[in-house]
Amino acid sequence: QVQLVESGGGLVQAGGSLRLSCAASGRTLRSYAMGWFRQAPGKEREFVAAISWNGGNTYYRESVTGRFTISRDNGKNTVYLQMNSLKLEDTAVYYCAADTALHNFDNLVAHYWGQGTQVTVSS
Repeated sequence: QVQLVESGGGLVQAGGSLRLSCAASGRTLRSYAMGWFRQAPGKEREFVAAISWNGGNTYYRESVTGRFTISRDNGKNTVYLQMNSLKLEDTAVYYCAADTALHNFDNLVAHYWGQGTQVTVSS
């Protein structure tokens, strides 16, 4: 069993930056691809970014490419999402997720989910 806990969310002005962290316990993350997802009020959950188990491959939704960076530190059992140049439309609850098969993220499926952290971007 893997427990995931997100942190680092908050209120930020448009154009600002935040770094989200996802700390895992219960099992090493080395075997898992990791992903970040988000869900805005009244909208479906959507994929944001993913990283392979060893960090060798990363993937992003088009709207965050060039602004967000996903990374991981397997030694610390932690995954990060650096978010720069934040926009109003980035406002959402952000969730991290773990799965042994990265392609499952395409279907918004994952073995394990965190509880989410709120990111609010103001004008």
